[in-house]
Amino acid sequence: MSENSGFRLTPQMHLRRAQDFERVYGSGVRSGDDHLLIFVHSNDLNVIRAGVSVSRKHGSAVHRNVKRRRLKEAFRLLQHELPSGLDLILIPRQRDDSALVDYKASIKSLVPRLARRLQRNSESGS
Repeated sequence: MSENSGFRLTPQMHLRRAQDFERVYGSGVRSGDDHLLIFVHSNDLNVIRAGVSVSRKHGSAVHRNVKRRRLKEAFRLLQHELPSGLDLILIPRQRDDSALVDYKASIKSLVPRLARRLQRNSESGS
């Protein structure tokens, strides 16, 4: 059994439908750093889900797909360290020097912060 065998991304962990993306964007809860911008919204599931959005501003399809694969890999490797019950949209910043390590560090620092902010918003709104 390989070291990363428990890190498989299941189809339930992907955000694909436009209405899911609209719901997460509409929540307005977001944070970013030099490498990544993350939008977050809570879901009623006991799983963390992620969608990736890489615009044409990032270059050719080849460059966009490289960024998309790096972001998905970073999420896959960190999925068990992140709080569950969240929907994320990962958007890379327009820079060419972002590597897998940078995306992992960004996700690891930003997602818990966003989860706390989301928790505070839901408590104050109740």
